[in-house]
Amino acid sequence: MPPTFLLPLAAAFLLLLLLHLHFPFASSQSYIGVNYGQVADNLPPPAATAKLLQSTAVQKVRLYGADPAIIRALANTGIGIVIGAANGDIPALASDPNSAGQWVNSNVLPFYPASSIVLVTVGNEVLLSGDQNLISQLLPAMQNVQNALNSASLGGKVKVSTVHSMSILGRSDPPSSGSFDSSHLDAMKALLQFQRGVGSPIAVNPYPFFAYQSDPRPETLAFCLFQPNAGRVDSGSGIKYMNMFDAQVDAVRSALNGIGFKDIDIMVAETGWPYKGDPNEVGASVENARAYNGNLIAHLRSMAGTPLMPGKSVDTYLFALYDEDLKPGPSSERSFGLFKPDLSMTYDVGLSKTSTTSQPSSEKTPSGGGSPAAGQERWCVPKAGASDAQLQASLDYVCGQQGIDCGPLQPGGACFEPNTLASHAAYAMNLYFQRSDKRPWNCDFSQTAALSSNNPSK
Repeated sequence: MPPTFLLPLAAAFLLLLLLHLHFPFASSQSYIGVNYGQVADNLPPPAATAKLLQSTAVQKVRLYGADPAIIRALANTGIGIVIGAANGDIPALASDPNSAGQWVNSNVLPFYPASSIVLVTVGNEVLLSGDQNLISQLLPAMQNVQNALNSASLGGKVKVSTVHSMSILGRSDPPSSGSFDSSHLDAMKALLQFQRGVGSPIAVNPYPFFAYQSDPRPETLAFCLFQPNAGRVDSGSGIKYMNMFDAQVDAVRSALNGIGFKDIDIMVAETGWPYKGDPNEVGASVENARAYNGNLIAHLRSMAGTPLMPGKSVDTYLFALYDEDLKPGPSSERSFGLFKPDLSMTYDVGLSKTSTTSQPSSEKTPSGGGSPAAGQERWCVPKAGASDAQLQASLDYVCGQQGIDCGPLQPGGACFEPNTLASHAAYAMNLYFQRSDKRPWNCDFSQTAALSSNNPSK
C-alpha cells in the first residue's frame, strides 16, 4: 500500500489521465498531417509557412521532394517531416548503393535531428506507371535507401516506404472483399515483406471525391462528406459503414489481411476535396471541400478509427497546404489548397489553434438555405419538400449516433408532440447540428435541411 502522502498525487495523475483520454491535447494529434506541394510560382517563403503550421493542429508535413529550405525552416518546430525521392531518382538509387548513400547524405544527415524527418517515400504511384523496368527497380531502391540510413545509425528512426494509388486494389467494394490487383500482387508482396522488416506503413491515396464523381447521387455525396446518411452495409462482414473514407481505408486493411500482412500499418498519404473545378467536375465546391476536410478532421480527433481498426486514428495527410497554380490538368488540380499564398485560410476546417470553424460571411451555407446575420442564433430544420423516406433516414441516422439522446422523442417525452415525422426530424437534425459545434456543413442531410433563424421549438 503506498504512503498516504502519495495518494493525492496518484489521484491527480488519474484525473489528468482521464482528461487526456476525453480531451486529447494538441500533441496527441500527430495523426493530422498536410501535403506541401511546390508546383507553383506564388508560394510564401518557407519560414512563413513554418510559422503558419505552428499556429495549427498539423503535426506532420509531407514533401514530394527534399527541398532543403523547407526542411531547414521546419527545424525545432516539433513537426514531423516526410521527404520524397522522385520516380526519376529510382534507377540510380536501385543500381548503386553509393547513390543511395549520397542521397541520404544530402537530404537527411545535414538536417536530422533538428528537423524531425520521420519517413522517406521512394517514388509515387510507381506500380501504376506501367513501366515494368521502374517497377522492378522500386524495391532495390527502397532497400538501398534503408541500408544507407542504417549505415548512418538512423535505422528505425527514419523509415522507408512508397506511395500507392487506390487503384492498386482490384476490388474495394464491399470493403471486406478488398484485394490487391492480381497484376500487382507479386510486387506488393515483396514490398510489404521489406516494409514488415523495417516497420514502415503502406501509404495510400484514398479520395472519396473521385468516388463521388463516378456516382454523383445526393446520398453518395453525404456518404463521402461524413454527413448524415443511411449508411452502407458490407454484404460480406455485415458491418454498416457511415462514410466513404472508412470504407476505402478498410478495403486496404482487408487486402493486407488477405495476404498475411495484418501487422502492416496504413498511412493515408493524400486525401482531400477541391473547392472548385471545371463545369464537368461535379461536387467541386467550397461547401463540399469544407465539409469533407472539416468532418474528416473531426473524425480523426474522435479516435473512433474505422470498423476494422477501431480506437485509433490512421495517420492522415490532407491534400493540400496550398494551391499549386502550375499544375496541369483540370481546374480541380489547382484548387485543393487549405491556405492561400497570403497565409489566410481558403475556408475554415478547424485546423487553427484559435479556430472556431465559423462560416465565412462571403459564402453561402451548404444547403443553400441562406445565412442569418452574424451573431444570430441558428437552427437546422428540414427543407420544405423533403420526402418522408428522407426524413426517416435522417432521424434514424441521428438517433443511432453515440452520445445523441433521442429520448425526448419517445411517447411521453418532452418533444414527442406534435407526433409527426417532420417535427421529430426537425428535433433530430437540429440536435445533431448543435452537437457538431454548429458547423454549417452538418446541416445538409443529403440536401434536405437548411439553416434557419426561426426556432423550430416555437
